[in-house]
Amino acid sequence: MKRAIGIITAVCIALGALSLYACTKDESTHAMLAENCGIIHEPEFGGIYITKTIEEFDALDIEYGDSVNIEFSNGYKLEDLPYYNGYYVKTGEPLLIAYPGYDYIKAAINNGDDLWNVAGLEENMTASITLNEHGKYLSIQKARDIHYKDDRALYSSDEVFANFRAVESAKIKPLTLYRSASPCDNQHNRATYADSLISAAGVRYILNLSDNDAKIAGYLSADDFACPYFRQLYESGNVNPIALNMNYSSEEFREKIASGLTGMAEHEGPYLVHCTEGKDRTGFVCMLIEALIGMSYEEIERDYMITYSNYYNITKESDGERYDTIVENLLVPMIQSMAGDENLDVRNADLASCALAFLKDAGMSDDAIAALRANIQQ
Repeated sequence: MKRAIGIITAVCIALGALSLYACTKDESTHAMLAENCGIIHEPEFGGIYITKTIEEFDALDIEYGDSVNIEFSNGYKLEDLPYYNGYYVKTGEPLLIAYPGYDYIKAAINNGDDLWNVAGLEENMTASITLNEHGKYLSIQKARDIHYKDDRALYSSDEVFANFRAVESAKIKPLTLYRSASPCDNQHNRATYADSLISAAGVRYILNLSDNDAKIAGYLSADDFACPYFRQLYESGNVNPIALNMNYSSEEFREKIASGLTGMAEHEGPYLVHCTEGKDRTGFVCMLIEALIGMSYEEIERDYMITYSNYYNITKESDGERYDTIVENLLVPMIQSMAGDENLDVRNADLASCALAFLKDAGMSDDAIAALRANIQQ
């Protein structure tokens, strides 16, 4: 009897050890989260949809702020990627993202080269995702996890809701350069408000960073399109849609900006610069113009961060930690990208010279740059 109990005890101990070993092995070999999933190219911003819905993926043993590995069926690997619900990595860094409104989770390089092309992928290939480490990037996730609502009643004014404002500085002619959310794409319920505001401001020329003519034709033909001032400007040839990508360092990005600003130089203001939200692409182009006309870093930061006050109520006074995280992870790399120097001390650099070099390298002529300055600079 004692011998039988001993055998049973030994077996239990062995099974317990085996169970412990299995758990340890699972952790060390990385738990499989999604295996051999289909992939879809997303060319507008450059990336790869992996055919797991956000809801399906988040039901697994994964949380925002975790680290994952991705391997594609052609052998291309991405290791130690943060999994976020927003684009919280610096420019040029990869991530796995579950962005609100996306059909699927997405792998991408933030504001960088199209990952689909970088990885050499084709439509019939697949992707597998494994957990790398729980909570590795949780502190950044918490600092950057901010979202806004599309309900006008939640905002203090039409201007705040539409992220609409004039760029202000002693360096710029008053009420000459405006920025806002889209006055034609109503996916966030802001287009009609932006349209009314640019009409009241007397905007005469629009640099549309997010659309092309085909997309605009779709907006105009919709039964519920209600942006008459935009329609008037577009049909009179005073809207320049350049469909700017998000790759700040790409040649296409630079060339499209040079083309768009050349168009501004050839027309009279007041001007509007917008993308979809008036946040990222608009933030870059306005920063570039502001630097070109000699605005200080402090002025550029103030204007850039009004967007985060409008959408998220984040100010230096109300939420200094998040404010500083946004500046250091979004605005500073943006300026460094403009300057072509990832180590640039943006607060003490000659930003006007950096902006001038950017535009000249992008192909904008000296005459066009001079005309743009004459149209905007005080």
